[in-house]
Formats: sequence, structure tokens, C-alpha cells
Amino acid sequence: MTDKSLGLAVIGTGFGCITHVPAFRDAGFEVRALIGRDRARTAERARRMDIEHAVTSLDEALGAADIDAVTIATPPHTHAALAIEAAERGLHVVCEKPFAANLAEASAMLEAVERAGVVHQIGTEFRYATEQALLRRQVAAGAIGTPRLATFLMHLPMFADPSSQAPDWWTDAASGGGWLGAQGTHMIDQIRSTLGEFEMVSAGLPVVADRGADAEGRGAEDSFTVHFRTVSGVDGVLQSTVGAWGPMLMTTRVSGTTGTLWIDGRTLRQADADGDREVPVPADLVNPAPVPPPHDLFETTYDWMHATGLDRAPYTRLADAFRRQILGETIGADEPRPATFADGVAGQAVLDAIRLSATQGRSVRLSDLT
Repeated sequence: MTDKSLGLAVIGTGFGCITHVPAFRDAGFEVRALIGRDRARTAERARRMDIEHAVTSLDEALGAADIDAVTIATPPHTHAALAIEAAERGLHVVCEKPFAANLAEASAMLEAVERAGVVHQIGTEFRYATEQALLRRQVAAGAIGTPRLATFLMHLPMFADPSSQAPDWWTDAASGGGWLGAQGTHMIDQIRSTLGEFEMVSAGLPVVADRGADAEGRGAEDSFTVHFRTVSGVDGVLQSTVGAWGPMLMTTRVSGTTGTLWIDGRTLRQADADGDREVPVPADLVNPAPVPPPHDLFETTYDWMHATGLDRAPYTRLADAFRRQILGETIGADEPRPATFADGVAGQAVLDAIRLSATQGRSVRLSDLT
């Protein structure tokens, strides 16, 4: 395909406007339509973001504008139908995470895009975050020998306060809500892309904060703890919460046979027989400074999680890789590899295994799901 201006429809008026619209524009797409469920809200958001067409269906968007691709930023339980419809229309697709409701649904989405022959990616933008990309590169280069032990922790008191607000779907497990899907998918993708595929998990999905209960007597989890082992033999712990009071805690640490790498704030450090030092950042992994989105777009505590604009630069790089693939260009060997719907299926298998483990109180091998 020759270079041209690619038309994009953004599906979703929350995170879609907060991050997708500016990032895809930064990457060279023309955002020609905004698709939402509520026509009045969609029209107001489209005016705010200077998008010409505000519509409530893909049909309406295709009738109003020249659309080459869509990006889906809607509640998780809607992803499958939207992605499959887009693929059947011959549109290239980026889909937010969590990818699907379950492994069967994820597999159907992959089959649809492969059958249609369209470019497909997952919204795991932090593959392009400088420190995560550098960690991945250092591990692949053998900087710490063979990886053996990994620790991934993130504690944020965002929803410890009962007055904090989240979208309705976020506290509904049946709609794909909960912290495992919201944050765990990013951490699972980091582990998969850095250390290889999961072999087994043993997990718990507690609700720490008192936010009320659903019809089954509990709300969607606000925390998770996962002991995992990879096919390559890495033993690890994955834990995060947004329901516990206390200071923020963030740890990403990988130890191997000859050294250890860990993320310290916005830098990567390495320790081995030669001492403790900061790992220099190569020019190709440097991202622009964060650009905060307009705060009048924020309606809930969940929206305010994106207030720094930390995800815009990585998402722009994701969108740029999407654009180049649509145009037939090759992703460089040294670049972070974009996550595809195949990664979505693999990640969904890990989510399903974690949920099965938490429900049944036992370790689950990923091979048990196939």
C-alpha cells in the first residue's frame, strides 16, 4: 500500500478520548469518527476533541467517512462483537485490554482477523515504555545470564476510599471488571514478552476494600496475587492492589544466573559481580515527556489514573507501528514487537488460568485449558 492518510474510528468515549485520540493523531492517523453508546455524550465529546463525525454504530461511521481502521476502547465484555464486526468489514483493528471475556471468545476474535487478513494489535502500550523495553532488551541480550526469579509488584491506594468512583462495568465481574483485567493484563504481557510463556499459576483474587457486593455476594476483585512459573523455568510472584491503604509500592525485578535487573522509578539498574550501576538508555528507546490530557474529560477516580499522560507516548509508538504495518512496512528487529490478537489469546489463557486457580484453590497449568 502506498503512503496515504489513514482514516480512523475511535470506539469508546472515555479512555478512547483521553488517550487513543491524541496518540493516534500523534502517529499520523486522521480520527474521522467517534463511536459511542450515548448519542448526546458522543456528540459532546466529538466536539471537545474536534472529531467531525459523532455516531453510535460502525455502520453509521462507515456511511459518514472513509475509515481504514478502528481502535476499540470500550468495556471488556463488548470487545469480541466489535472486533469481529470490524474485521468482517475489512477494517484493521486495535483492541484494548483485557482482550476478551474468556479464551473461547478470544480465539474467535483471532480467527476473525486472520480470516479477514487485516492488521490487528492489542493495546498493551507499555511494551513501548522506556524502562520496560530496556529491561526486555537487556534480558534478551543475556545481561543477567539465564533468568531464574522474577518479582512484579504494584500497590496503589486508588480505590481504598469507599467514596472513590469507577465506571459501572469496572466493579462487575460479569462485564470484565476488576483489577486483574485492568492492570494484570499489562503485567502478564510484560512477563510474556520478557521471560516467555507461562507454564503454571497459583492465584488469589481478593476484594480488599469495602465497596459493596454484587448479586453473588462479592464485587470484582481489586487485588491479585499470582505465583507463576514460565516454560523457560522462571519462578515469579505477581501482585497488585488498588484496594489497600498505604504508600505506593512498585517493584519490577528479574534475577538470573549472573546478575539482577530492576526498574527504579524511570531508570533500569543492574547488579552483578562488577557492582551496581544504571543501564544507559539507547536513543531509540527514549520517549517524549508525558503530556497530560485535558482534565475536563475526567469523570471518575478511574479516569484520574491517566492524569499524568504517562501512557500517551508509548501509545503513540504502538499506533505508529500499527500505521506502518497497514502501509506494508516492516517492524525493525530492534523495535518492541507489537502485541497482536495472538498475544491476546495467549494472555487470555493466563487470565482464565488465574481465575480458575482462585476459584478452585489449586495450581493450574496452562496446558489444562487446551
